[in-house]
Amino acid sequence: MLQLKNNFIFAPIKTGYSDKTGVVTEKHLKFYEARSKFIGAITPEPMYIDKCLRELPTQIGINNDDKIEGLRKLTDIIHQFDTKVIAHLNHPGRMANPKIPDNIFLSSTDKPCENGGPTPKQMNKDDIQYAIHLFVDAAKRAKKAGFDIIELQFGHGYLAAQFISPRVNDRSDEYGGSFDNRIRFALEVLDAVKEVTNLPIIIRISGDEMIADGIKLEEMIKFSKILKEKSVEAIHVSAGTVCNTPPWYFQHMFVPKGKTWEFAKKIKEEVNIPTIYVGQINTKEDIKNLADNFNADYIAIGRALVADPDFIGKYNKQIIGNIRPCLACAEGCLGGVKSGKGLQCLVNPKVGKEIDIFEKAKSSKNYAVVGGGLAGMEAALTLKKRGHKVTIFEKDGLGGQFNLAPLTPNKKSMESLIPYFVKEIKDNNIKVIYKEAEKSDLVNKYDEVVIATGSKPVEIKIDGLDKFHWAEILLKENLPKNKKVLIIGGGLIGVDIATALIPLNNQIIIVKRTTDFGEDMEMIAKLLSLKKMKEKGTIFSDHTHIKKVVGKTVYAEKEGKNIQFNDIDMIVVSIGMKSFNPLENELKNNILFHVIGDAKKTGNAQDAIKDAYDITKMI
Repeated sequence: MLQLKNNFIFAPIKTGYSDKTGVVTEKHLKFYEARSKFIGAITPEPMYIDKCLRELPTQIGINNDDKIEGLRKLTDIIHQFDTKVIAHLNHPGRMANPKIPDNIFLSSTDKPCENGGPTPKQMNKDDIQYAIHLFVDAAKRAKKAGFDIIELQFGHGYLAAQFISPRVNDRSDEYGGSFDNRIRFALEVLDAVKEVTNLPIIIRISGDEMIADGIKLEEMIKFSKILKEKSVEAIHVSAGTVCNTPPWYFQHMFVPKGKTWEFAKKIKEEVNIPTIYVGQINTKEDIKNLADNFNADYIAIGRALVADPDFIGKYNKQIIGNIRPCLACAEGCLGGVKSGKGLQCLVNPKVGKEIDIFEKAKSSKNYAVVGGGLAGMEAALTLKKRGHKVTIFEKDGLGGQFNLAPLTPNKKSMESLIPYFVKEIKDNNIKVIYKEAEKSDLVNKYDEVVIATGSKPVEIKIDGLDKFHWAEILLKENLPKNKKVLIIGGGLIGVDIATALIPLNNQIIIVKRTTDFGEDMEMIAKLLSLKKMKEKGTIFSDHTHIKKVVGKTVYAEKEGKNIQFNDIDMIVVSIGMKSFNPLENELKNNILFHVIGDAKKTGNAQDAIKDAYDITKMI
């Protein structure tokens, strides 16, 4: 066993907080320190073992000795809480980032990834020996840097898995063909690492790559039995491949929770080896389920500890507080890293800002927050925690437009966010007045006002279009069945509405003035949504301008040609949002105010929460 203070492990999550030299930064130290107190072991982000094998330009390196000093600072920070540190070592093979200059691309094959990417060089024996050498040197440095455990990445479609997978490996030498040959490279890496260090070793695998002819559970059970014979301490069981099945690799909210747990349970039962369970473990109920029904030896938690660094402390009742929920949405954690901004989080605006000091206000004021959507609630909570008195004015229910978000398929996980905020509002004794705030409610009654009135749909004027729907069509009482529905606007809202209407046997036509349907969506959600729409016969019409509506006929122009859509039963308009801020002019010169969230500039949920926090932590 791994001898941890508890059985919780922070899974490796890419942060993108380094610079192009791969050093550990102050941002890393603060980020991991914030998540180390209540957990048994921390696995920092995957570290590159050669500068030409990076997945991110801002990835931590362990490729030469000049990295050891910074890595030692990181392990020392974590060790102060009696928390172990795991060095996750990985060779990406053909999955090295093609956008990074000087990167090289090697694999068991010379076939590129089906999802795109450069053609790799099929590794010869010298290349294989050099790759093993890189793992060995990285393991030596991990020991010198104070790491307690080594985790070798043999899954997720990276180099070792490129050898193991029968779908990828097309070799005819001793490293290809049979199962024993395909696992040879991985076992040589393991043996070589074991020779140079006495640190416990974890092997991370994909229990199943979730593709035809890929790695399957039966072979991973056989592989795990061999790993047990080689005295591996634990098997860390995930799923998917970054090349073919990224939703499984990222454990996105669009894939069912618990499949990876089933793989881990089967391996544990068949092999009798300590097993690490991972994948969308983000609630107290998940942990109880894994303990009661899966007999989990270890539980690896990733994004839930990004969303709430104290998740395990709250679960174990070491501290009191509501758990800020992870939505498994990948908006901030994946989107932020891919955009080059570094790891962020939709629900937690402090992620990446742990280095900032949160200060109490110098003097307490009486604030009115107008609007109880995500921005308004975050603003109210931040102001309250800074020592101010806060009242929220909300004409409807708390949560605003985000109440509609969980109503779309595969986004049920989002329904946990508003109840969290509502509970926080209640627990912090923040008063909510359910009315539309007017000037007379605010001036001379509060010291300052935060305007968080959100946004409204952009209006459209089309001849004959007298009756149409917006996202309110997602409400259960409004959902149509067996209708022919035209959706005008193909951004996030339009695509989400389409995917919600498809299961109810509605025929969907979606039109857009430009070409990129779902252009403002998180990439995995976009790809899976559009795939579903195409499979269900959705008609996509780009470069389309609606001209007029006559009865059930819609007339339009597409690339200079007149077209029409016939027998339309319902029309949905989702062409965008515009800021809604009727109070600003009324309050000007009468009371100090601050405009936040969509009321200032339209964006997504993450933008709203982040803007609310950034402004109210300073005023």
